[in-house]
Amino acid sequence: ACKAVFGEHRVKETERIRQRYDRRKSVKETDLYSPLNASVYLTVQEKERAIISIINRFNIKPVQEKTVLEIGCGSGSNLLDFIRIGFGPENLVGVELLEDRASLARSRLPSLVKIIQGDACEVEIPGGPFDIVLQSTVFTSILDDEFQKKLAHRMWSFVKKKGGVLWYDFIYNNPRNPDVRGVPLKRIKYLFPEGEIYRRKITLAPPISRLVTRIHPFFYHLFNLFPFLRTHLLCWIRKSDSGIE
Repeated sequence: ACKAVFGEHRVKETERIRQRYDRRKSVKETDLYSPLNASVYLTVQEKERAIISIINRFNIKPVQEKTVLEIGCGSGSNLLDFIRIGFGPENLVGVELLEDRASLARSRLPSLVKIIQGDACEVEIPGGPFDIVLQSTVFTSILDDEFQKKLAHRMWSFVKKKGGVLWYDFIYNNPRNPDVRGVPLKRIKYLFPEGEIYRRKITLAPPISRLVTRIHPFFYHLFNLFPFLRTHLLCWIRKSDSGIE
């Protein structure tokens, strides 16, 4: 009975997530998130450099042999970046809740990349366990604590020993957007109690980034020197040899 109650609860939360993303479509996303904007491409470049640093620091190599599962792959941008830095398309799997985003990911990515549309807590995911299980700004859109916990547990179950969860997400709430909620380090530790967490605070606060890069892209780097102006955590949450599967 308890499982049935949570199942109904989960379905309601997935529907609420769909509604949150639908509301965002009213924002001019093509303008706000265009990679032609300095505030966007500088954020992406900083994140990519930080991920490469983690790959080198923890010797997640050779990358062409490593397997990756992305939870909430959206339109496939992160998986495209992984291919560009050397990961094999045949070793990549993306799961996406929203049908239109999953369809776009399929059209953008090589056919060897597996894209699965559906709820990541429930769908069958082939190819596991994985060296890297990635989530990027997914958990901030999940406002239900139990749903977060269940999804984190499922992600962890797909991680190989000596593999890990690669996490990138907001730390803080956005007072102007009630559809997102920050996930601080304390919460990450709660969601992955068996993980060994390495973290870096990155990404200049988007409102500041958009403002200062209109003057000149250089100002992104200048303002980003101040840690209190950074809004995201990039974490490598490692599963040790003795980690619980």
